[in-house]
Amino acid sequence: MTTPPAPHGDGAPRPTVDCIVVGGGPVGLLTAVFLGQAGLQVSVVERWPERYALPRACTIDHEALRILQAAGLMADHADLFEPSQGERGGYEFRNGAGELLQAIDWNRRAESGWANTNGFHQPELEAALEELAHATPGVTVHRGWTFQSLEQDDCNEQVFVQVTSTERPGETVRVRARWLIGADGANSAVRSELGIGVDDSGFEADWLVVDYQPLAEESWSAFVTQYCDPAQPATAVNSGPGRRRFEFMRRADMSVEELGRESTAWRLMEPWGVTPETARLERHAVYTFRGRWARTWRKQNVFLAGDAAHLMPPFLGQGLCAGLRDARALSWRLCMVHHGLAAPGVLDTYGPERTGHVRKIIDEAVAAGRVICELDVDRAAARDAEMRRRSFGPDTATREPPHPRLGKPSLTVDGSGTEGRLAPQGRVRLADQIGLFDDVVGGEWQLISRVADPTEALDDEDASWFWQIGGVVADVSGVRVIDDLDGTYKRWFAENECEAFLARPDFYVFAAGRHRDIPRFVHLLRQALGSAVR
Repeated sequence: MTTPPAPHGDGAPRPTVDCIVVGGGPVGLLTAVFLGQAGLQVSVVERWPERYALPRACTIDHEALRILQAAGLMADHADLFEPSQGERGGYEFRNGAGELLQAIDWNRRAESGWANTNGFHQPELEAALEELAHATPGVTVHRGWTFQSLEQDDCNEQVFVQVTSTERPGETVRVRARWLIGADGANSAVRSELGIGVDDSGFEADWLVVDYQPLAEESWSAFVTQYCDPAQPATAVNSGPGRRRFEFMRRADMSVEELGRESTAWRLMEPWGVTPETARLERHAVYTFRGRWARTWRKQNVFLAGDAAHLMPPFLGQGLCAGLRDARALSWRLCMVHHGLAAPGVLDTYGPERTGHVRKIIDEAVAAGRVICELDVDRAAARDAEMRRRSFGPDTATREPPHPRLGKPSLTVDGSGTEGRLAPQGRVRLADQIGLFDDVVGGEWQLISRVADPTEALDDEDASWFWQIGGVVADVSGVRVIDDLDGTYKRWFAENECEAFLARPDFYVFAAGRHRDIPRFVHLLRQALGSAVR
């Protein structure tokens, strides 16, 4: 990928904007892009003058790719992502003898129209996101500016933010904004300034992360393998096109300093044939894997997102995915409130929805970590026997990865069992266009029926209102103009025993049920958004 042009806005931030985003990583940049595309004036401030050039996150799921698709990034950058492959679902747990203990189906048919799990190189994704931010009207990116402090007025209408030049500490700017988003990482200065505490899962382990580029052909049976070996727990993962990663847990008989040495990295990879003659080392760094979450994600007009709001062990590859979900969940709410399409009260559900969702994933990641990190030989043997028994029974299938529903209270309608879960996206044909639904039909809000045209069930006022908030309607029965080419919607409706659904801009089901329920869905949505109802 070519390096994008020098970012506009690298000078001092503007004195007045609609939103200031602290943190220029993927979550902050994506949030700014969504807000800018909706017409808001946004400044991103990032303390580091240059992008971090080495790998960090390396797996991304189907939902996160659909979010990137919504921002317009996938049309030109789908080649950045390499889908999971391998038998038994592509994600394996093996013991010290190499015996398969359990598998997770990372190759499953995913709801979002993209491969369930993919490897990628984070510097390339960040470059693409920053290039998109530069091209988005209203968005400016200011590298080399450090957040210092904030003040909020008593009317919850303004935030005053002080930022300082990282390289010239005497140069300070005061920015007035309606909102501030802290996407500034695990050691978030915004979270500290607000005095927001964090809760802890109690899981903690030091791991060496080693990224390399193979110089010779490598053959791996899985996309990810967890080596649950009490002698040396390890992870091998495909980290994007042409790249691999190993992770090694620190044992008690090794210091953090020794674990962090390059010689240690080569020694630990040698059993897999990875040597200075067969690989080029890109990075080696020691991380402490933890599970943590902020006690609140909002104080007045300041919000947290990404690692500022949550941390999880990387064993399920969901850390960045969770942050990109935050970006979408928060941005659509702020955009609707900004344009008067929703009451400010819709912002109240952001934190509870995301906290409940991310807590389930943290819990599962921590549970996987406890399995992998077992160092006691006897307990490891008992674990192996139990995993073997559960995974190879006559009726046992490969496990599904976690895909929890939104936390409560949520902006959804109870009743169908699908509310708060992901809505599908399939390939469709509309006239002479063929592609994924969001690209061909679009829509912030999607009202889809397998029976008939949803518009026929709505009166003129509700139909007009739904169109004004960016809604689209679709009949995927096969009788009208939209063809469900791969049967994606047909399967989803059959599996969930419903005929119609209304999905939100972050692709979660607001309501689902019978086709005749469509007027009620729209009525309840108007109520939930604070829009006047006849």
